[in-house]
Amino acid sequence: MILLVLLASILIGGITVLQYKKEAQEYHRERLERKEEAIRENIKFVVESTTYEVSEDFVYLILKEDDKIHEISQVHNMPINVYSLQGDLILKSNQSFFPDTTDLRLDRSVVEELATSSQKRVLRQTVKNDKRFQSSYTYITDNKFRPLAILNLPYLEDDFFITRDLRNFLIRLTEVYLFMLVLAILLAYFLSKYITRSLKTISEKIHQTRLDKKNQKIEIGNVSEEIFTLVTAYNSMIDDLEESAVKLATSEREQAWREMAKQVAHEIKNPLTPMRLSVQSFQRKFDPNDPQMQQKVDEFSDTLITQIDTMSSIASAFSNFAKMPAQQNETLNVPKIVKLALDIFNEDYIMFSSEKEEIIAKFDRTQLIRVVTNLVKNAVQAVALEEKPAVLVTVTEEEGRACLTVSDNGVGISEENKSMIFEPKFTTKSSGMGLGLAMVKNIVESCGGSITFTSKLNKGTIFKVLFPK
Repeated sequence: MILLVLLASILIGGITVLQYKKEAQEYHRERLERKEEAIRENIKFVVESTTYEVSEDFVYLILKEDDKIHEISQVHNMPINVYSLQGDLILKSNQSFFPDTTDLRLDRSVVEELATSSQKRVLRQTVKNDKRFQSSYTYITDNKFRPLAILNLPYLEDDFFITRDLRNFLIRLTEVYLFMLVLAILLAYFLSKYITRSLKTISEKIHQTRLDKKNQKIEIGNVSEEIFTLVTAYNSMIDDLEESAVKLATSEREQAWREMAKQVAHEIKNPLTPMRLSVQSFQRKFDPNDPQMQQKVDEFSDTLITQIDTMSSIASAFSNFAKMPAQQNETLNVPKIVKLALDIFNEDYIMFSSEKEEIIAKFDRTQLIRVVTNLVKNAVQAVALEEKPAVLVTVTEEEGRACLTVSDNGVGISEENKSMIFEPKFTTKSSGMGLGLAMVKNIVESCGGSITFTSKLNKGTIFKVLFPK
């Protein structure tokens, strides 16, 4: 809207200037023609009433008699020059508004063009003393239309009044369009606010759209057809999104159970194979009369028990990961519980420190011990090949939260593994199922805490757990 107003004002201003110039040229042309016609009539009257012989040789005396040429010039308020048919200046009026504007001899082209022109009239545009003139050239004739001399009327194009009128008009036009521009800006502002109010609501709803939660539809009344179409499309998308989310969640659950079933089956098959081989070997070698049979039975039993214990630990690990027990928040002294959890480790390079003897927090005692145990166990495994292994466990307070830090100087975590470290089933060890850190993350986040880590390859790793007190 603002641009249209600006373009309109520029266009109208430009057209106005061009129109004024065109009208000024037309005005000057017509005025010169009127004056020329009137002066020719006066000179014709003088020629017809003279007592001199009407011929080319007596033109000077005819027009000079009683100072007729000056009288005509004053009556019409215009300078008059009279040239011979050959182009030489014969006579000029005393009307000298602009001195030194009269040529003593006409340009040859003017004389020739006047002689060949069908209208017997030539018009020239000239500039003298920084003044713009229209000079008309025509013949002074006798009563039989025979040329006697050349009449030259230098007409000054005085545009002062026209320019003043144009300037006044442009000033008024500018004032009007400035008012219209201000009005257009106000209208554009309020109109855009009205339009974008609906768009802003739609934008906020779109930004709030999530796949993992229920999204609200947009309810907007009294809007344009285009906005209504957009709202309808968004609401339709929300319906499709919820339907897709339900299908996706169902599919993900089914996929998760399938993956879990495959993993359980794979882990259970590992101990079943040696159990099967042991049973088959015992069947082949069983001899009731063998004096060492009791020893062989004991060895066979130990092998089966070991494999059964392995299967039991696998089942317990999956059970713990798949279904966390309900949290039993207790008022705990965090340093004391962490130190108690470290008592099961026999490694003398595990160091413990706490900035305070007592940091009270509400947390599930069993789950806190599981978090400490899993992190320290990983740290111990990471430093297994180090000449001077070191594992440091610290408990501090940080911004009103309890902070548990477990650091080691072990092998570290490579860049490609950092993004997968908390994923279930991911492990870099030859044993284990990769559920420890995933379970720790689940425990910490379920109580509103967070777990992060920093690691450098072959330098060590630091795990940091923050949970609300």
